[in-house]
Amino acid sequence: MISRYNLPILIVLLVDIVSPVQAGPIDFAHEVVPILKKHCVACHGGREAKGSFSLNTRELWLKSGFVDPQDVEASYVLELVTSSDPEMQMPPKGKPRLSAKEVATLKQWISDDLPWEAGFSFGKVAYEPPLKPRRPALPPAEGDRNHPIDRLIDQYLSKHKLPRPGPVDDATFLRRVHLDLVGLLPTPEELKDFLADTSSDKRALKIQELLAEDTAYADHWLSFFNDLLRNDYSGTGFITGGRKQVSGWLYESLLYNKPFDQLTRELIAPPSEASRGFIDGIKWRGNVSAGQTVEIQFAQSLGQAFLGINLKCASCHDSFIDRWTLDESYGLAAIYSERELEIHRCDKPIGKTAQANWLFPEIGKIDASASREVRLQQLAALMTHPENGRFTRTIVNRLWHRLLGRGIVHPLDAMQTKPWDEDLLDYLAVSLSDHKYDLKQLLELITTSEAYQSQVEVVEGADGSDYLYRGPRSRRLTAEQFLDGVWQMTGAAPGKFDAPIFRTKIEQGGAPEFDLKAQWIWGDSAKGTPPADETIVVRKIVELPSAVKRGGAVLTCDNSHILFINRREVDVGKNWSQVRTLPLHTLLKPGKNDITALVKNGGKSPNAAGFFFEARLELENGEQISFASDESWEWNPHAPATREGRLGGIQGKWKPVTIVKPVGSWTKAVDAQAKSLLAVAAEGKQQMVRASLLKNTALMKSLGRPMREQIVSMRPSQLTTLEAIDLSNEASLAEAFAEGAKRLIAQADGDPKRLTEYLFLYALSRTPTPEESKLIGQMLGETPQPAEVEDLLWSVCMLPEFFLIR
Repeated sequence: MISRYNLPILIVLLVDIVSPVQAGPIDFAHEVVPILKKHCVACHGGREAKGSFSLNTRELWLKSGFVDPQDVEASYVLELVTSSDPEMQMPPKGKPRLSAKEVATLKQWISDDLPWEAGFSFGKVAYEPPLKPRRPALPPAEGDRNHPIDRLIDQYLSKHKLPRPGPVDDATFLRRVHLDLVGLLPTPEELKDFLADTSSDKRALKIQELLAEDTAYADHWLSFFNDLLRNDYSGTGFITGGRKQVSGWLYESLLYNKPFDQLTRELIAPPSEASRGFIDGIKWRGNVSAGQTVEIQFAQSLGQAFLGINLKCASCHDSFIDRWTLDESYGLAAIYSERELEIHRCDKPIGKTAQANWLFPEIGKIDASASREVRLQQLAALMTHPENGRFTRTIVNRLWHRLLGRGIVHPLDAMQTKPWDEDLLDYLAVSLSDHKYDLKQLLELITTSEAYQSQVEVVEGADGSDYLYRGPRSRRLTAEQFLDGVWQMTGAAPGKFDAPIFRTKIEQGGAPEFDLKAQWIWGDSAKGTPPADETIVVRKIVELPSAVKRGGAVLTCDNSHILFINRREVDVGKNWSQVRTLPLHTLLKPGKNDITALVKNGGKSPNAAGFFFEARLELENGEQISFASDESWEWNPHAPATREGRLGGIQGKWKPVTIVKPVGSWTKAVDAQAKSLLAVAAEGKQQMVRASLLKNTALMKSLGRPMREQIVSMRPSQLTTLEAIDLSNEASLAEAFAEGAKRLIAQADGDPKRLTEYLFLYALSRTPTPEESKLIGQMLGETPQPAEVEDLLWSVCMLPEFFLIR
């Protein structure tokens, strides 16, 4: 039920930022294009325009007067295709008429405001994006605007006779750059310090300071990459073992600012299981169409994520809307496939086997006869090849969109479309490769420009193909930014997160080190020398009095291991010299926990073997617990079967393990890595838990966070009416505001003016106007009570000014 205090705010929200509720748009490529090609294009497409009507582009449709999305029934085209008058009817007499279903499709298409694929035309496409990088010459600076982005933007604005947008004030800049780079609001204290700073380079220094906040940066950009890589912590495929996360690897890559080309190569040709989940996709249960197989998912995911190419149409047939073919999609899929891949057109086999091929053979080819591992390595090298300008253009376009509200190419997954400024796109792309694919450097380059620091464009109506850049655009807070902002102000963030990650960055030589208690263990064969290829099972039953708040383990095994917790596979190690870390807060539960490792010796003759494991935990009840591999563990010679990441039954009796005297190389590896890594695993004092680290919730879905069963590169820009109603009735928000009200009253010592100013500075980066102060003063009175402050929190956090990055 909508409460007494948020109903007026809901109305304001709906008026200002909510779009009408609509059904999903019609499938233009598969439903509309075939009808028009079948019945209309011969006379009104390409170079033909009989009756002075060309249907080549959406703009021509709208200018023709043949359609009226505001009054569908009055659309002249519908009158033509349904007329029985031989002189009027279309198609002309003697040609097949549209079926009732086809007429209904056209009617729905017009009603949906003519959805159209960006860049598509029934005429000849004049633009083909270049493959190789291009280094544009920078135009002369205008005045003191020497920043390369500003020089390019000034040239663009001058060419189109457009005014240069004015600069934003310091408060607007600080809120914008905080939310963009680390996803958090600036605190009132940070805002006051920044406004008081009179140095000329304070904005550049603030950008550097924010990018140096490694944990906050990784927390924020994790959502961007989770969307792009369809990675999450729960959802389709995880329960059945048909999908694996890349969360730990991805978070660490962001925490340490891994170069984007290296990150991409590790996704395409995984060096370990940690980054493998992306290319393996989702193994859907039951029978699936040819376009849903993991091989085709692989082609679609790589094309969309790294090249901005939509191969979904071309995975079923040659694309209706761009140049990609069925053979090309299957050729990319065959690089991944371990079986002969028969090409299917519209789900029907055509008797042809796909050959492993790269989409752009100009810069190199795939050896189709090589093993899959080698093919993937070749593909990873080609994707990140210095001559593949499409790779760099795609990621810089995504980041420009994220920071300025609209891509240089729009939409983001239609990179075949002509950019509104080719020089700007190419300059950013080359800059990224020049700086060794450092994404932080690119973000700094963009945010230090006056273009980024300009006032936002006032947008009226929808974009057409005639878009002109007039400045950045305001953007809606993501679900994660909204919740993080609420939690910052209220202190109501959850105490525990769901992502299986470590948030602590340990610099070499700067880490605290724990004394390790773990010993190396094995079975009875370790009383002598274990045989080569011996596989045994070791286990420990750990009972916990409460849930784990934080903590983790370090482990390694000479020669390899598969670790199961509560019979589910959680870690695989194949290189004993690399000590592994494992978050445990999402894996252990109150009560008994079964920690079992399937361990295997290697070599061609008897040699030393051992398993090493140590964990440090902080429980929800505050208790500190540690356990390690020692004489309390058991072993069993009967290796069980495993299936879909689950541990099978283990026969026979369990025996006490044998403590193994470590060889020198083991000790060296543990001393060099495990002590500091365990400090990361144990994680001392943490920053606020962030929404990006939590499983999806109903509230986050209402705020636009996707399910991540498909790649999502652009989230919704507006709330629907139903989403806004969900938001206004969300119990978790009410609880956060109730907690925050008490905190704000205590912090302000009950002073309503101090409380109001603090809240406005935190939420909106400004003080309240005299009118707002008067109204709020009347609401709060001289002694604010929690209920009234809750009302105030609801009111402020539902304002469009809070919801938007301006």
